[in-house]
Amino acid sequence: MKRAVSNILDASVVGGFSRIGYEVRSRLGSFVDIASLDLNGKRFVVTGPTSGLGLETSSMLARAGADLVLVGRDESRTVAAAEKVDALGAGEVSYVVCDMGDLQSVASASRTIAAGGAVNALVHNAGALTHERVLTAQGFESTVATHVLGPHLMTRLLVDTVAGSAGRIVTVSSGGMYSADLPRVAGERTLEMNELQYNGTRQYAIAKRAQVVLNEMWAEVRPDVHFAAMHPGWADTPGVKSSLPTFRTLTRPLLRTPHQGADTIAWLAAAETLPAPSGSFWCDREPRSIHKTASSRATDTPDRRRNLWNWCDSVTAPFAG
Repeated sequence: MKRAVSNILDASVVGGFSRIGYEVRSRLGSFVDIASLDLNGKRFVVTGPTSGLGLETSSMLARAGADLVLVGRDESRTVAAAEKVDALGAGEVSYVVCDMGDLQSVASASRTIAAGGAVNALVHNAGALTHERVLTAQGFESTVATHVLGPHLMTRLLVDTVAGSAGRIVTVSSGGMYSADLPRVAGERTLEMNELQYNGTRQYAIAKRAQVVLNEMWAEVRPDVHFAAMHPGWADTPGVKSSLPTFRTLTRPLLRTPHQGADTIAWLAAAETLPAPSGSFWCDREPRSIHKTASSRATDTPDRRRNLWNWCDSVTAPFAG
């Protein structure tokens, strides 16, 4: 009965992605409050922690006693977030300044984090939807660099540390990825849209699709770590307010709170066990299909997956040594 109701909500999109979906599923599933978990002595790394889902995830884990490493691009905002989160629990809270789109910065931050000891879970949350095409320090389109290349490099550099704790790596994707096919990456073709065709919303969806595919591939490559990707539904965050103002105005009564959007992120990182295999895609603590259209399913081929992985590996290799 619970699964049938959840599937009906998901099929309607609005019912599944809005606060309605969370409120119904949390009641039917009797969601355990993250704060009731005992995370004392466990160390969690959260990127993009200064607002929205990242700040809420960090706060939820802190209330359960976790030690936290907050990874943010802006030092003053990251310090402020660390101070706020530190006041919520007994665990230790530290921070590392890192631009997830700058591969040199990611490499340096990852080595600092690894030197600090065990990592029980790494949460890839940093990112933004931008409407102008911007290049990073290494010359990559910023959305792809921040959402795909930076996290891939950080995973490469921290996966052994996470494995040592029998830990997890959680990637925060978006329901927007359902609208994107998996592009062909070969030769000069990458995930990056060129200047003439650039559309920020479309580029964001492509990056989020790539995240979910890579999550599944990492699960195959590293069975000693539990990988999970998720989408938070439609949550009322500063990022949505700044990047999708019209959407927010039209849907505001239905938007989830940051707490509702972050619930599954924190749960995936902290729950003692997860009821689905490594590599699964989640929403509201339930596994979901990564496809809603025949087109996205048809383009998700072994060749395209392999080419995506090889491109990410080749691009990040110079910074992983």
